Amino acid sequence: MFQDLSSKLDSAFQKLKGEAQITDVNIAETVREIRRALLDADVNYDVAKEFTNKVKERAMGEDVLTAVNPGQQFTKIVHDELTDILGQERVDISVAHTPPTVILIAGLQGSGKTTFSAKLARYLKQENNRNPILAAADVYRPAAIDQLKTLANQIDVPVYSIDQKDAVRAAKEAVSMAKSLALDTVIIDTAGRMHVDEKMMNEVAEIKEAVEPHETLFIVDSMTGQDAVNTAKEFNEVINYDGVVLTKLDGDTRGGAALSIKNVVQKPIKFVSTGEKLDALSPFYPERMSKRILGMGDVVSLVEKAQKEFDEEKAQKLQKKIKSDEFDLDDFYQQLQQVKSMGNISDLVGMIPGAGKALQESDTEIDEDSFKPIEAIICSMTPEEKHNPDILNATRKRRIAKGSGTRVSDINDLLKQFEQMKKMMKSFSGMGKMGKLMQGMKGMRGDLPFG
Repeated sequence: MFQDLSSKLDSAFQKLKGEAQITDVNIAETVREIRRALLDADVNYDVAKEFTNKVKERAMGEDVLTAVNPGQQFTKIVHDELTDILGQERVDISVAHTPPTVILIAGLQGSGKTTFSAKLARYLKQENNRNPILAAADVYRPAAIDQLKTLANQIDVPVYSIDQKDAVRAAKEAVSMAKSLALDTVIIDTAGRMHVDEKMMNEVAEIKEAVEPHETLFIVDSMTGQDAVNTAKEFNEVINYDGVVLTKLDGDTRGGAALSIKNVVQKPIKFVSTGEKLDALSPFYPERMSKRILGMGDVVSLVEKAQKEFDEEKAQKLQKKIKSDEFDLDDFYQQLQQVKSMGNISDLVGMIPGAGKALQESDTEIDEDSFKPIEAIICSMTPEEKHNPDILNATRKRRIAKGSGTRVSDINDLLKQFEQMKKMMKSFSGMGKMGKLMQGMKGMRGDLPFG
């Protein structure tokens, strides 16, 4: 996410930090590099110009020129201005005073509307204890209703659909169904086209007039850059939506859509989607995203994800095993599954300050596939071998390598890393910090101060 932009911004900052003295000349040079980086990232020209003018104006002030660490002061200015163009504060979706809350989903075909509709239903059900129903108002695309039903089945959420090609009727009847079943949320998935056209616009407008949604969300494929921003502007002029959702953000290394859209349409970004899985949806926090773009990580979001997976009883059992030197490969395997359940691996790495940059410099890629050889090796072991890896002789290793589709050298590397990790964890536990760390993560609330 935003790799290209992050790298170029970091390069601009490094030059400034290397100067013996901060002057209006080298500030101007750095600002020019930042503007070039933004334009290369497909950020709207007017947005890039306004952004860099504000940065330059603030950086020319006495606070920066006379600061003890002007390089850091300049970085903070860029962070603040990035946060500003991304929207300043988190804006949540509206909730009806009298249920059901009706949420209308709009966007071009291929932007991810149907998948997002299911993701939102899951999010509201899991995080807000809501009882949603999905309305299949995309009545033209042959597989749209089947796709929605398949996704809904995975999260145990009902779907309302009709056999006729009448999107307005489908939406209205879904709202009536929600009332009769005492469901508090209706998410309406509408049809899209390959491009903006009058027929599509009119239909979405008719649905909106018929059901009077409390929230209308426009879904944007962030990988389409400025095209996405232009489409968002056209849609907003017709249906005046309430917020934007950026999908496929994990494939967007540039970031132009995310950095332009709020300023162009003056509507907040409310959610971002970073993968195909139904749990790959996150509320959008401008300041957290600003920190990630600048390579500062996003510790708060990482902690929040860890909190959801934290099981105090399991953690205490694990700590006892580590202290008594009983932590084995089966425990290690379970920990891997817990990390994977937190979400997209590369996305998690990006939340760790400096980790994204370090991986980029080492040209290393981390994703869920990175764990597959390890999982295959451990799954090819007997319970006795998992519990006591010391019994793994050459014959056993050859059998495991054959069964897991790996090499004996891969098994040796895993065992070596496992022993190193055990020593580290035991040392950490012995200092009494492991439990405190987990408790701290569980109890952590609010944003951390600027890093």
